[in-house]
Amino acid sequence: MEKIKLKIRRLKNNMQLPFYATEGAAGMDLTAGISEPLEFKPFERKLVPTGIIIELPSGYEAQIRPRSGLSIKFGMTLINCVGDR
Repeated sequence: MEKIKLKIRRLKNNMQLPFYATEGAAGMDLTAGISEPLEFKPFERKLVPTGIIIELPSGYEAQIRPRSGLSIKFGMTLINCVGDR
């Protein structure tokens, strides 16, 4: 498998970069780029920033997928299921 280099820039110095949470993981974990906790009311929707910018090579895409644990425990998911930019 060919390795590619991604250019990732933090929008603020304290933003966490994506990371592999477990050995052999297919995707990277992405944290919210926020400094204060978010509180959601029932059925409320919010845009949650990542705090980073990724430059992808031509022919590649990045996807944001919901965590199954958040869906089951709290009913939280992405509105369009897969968020991509």
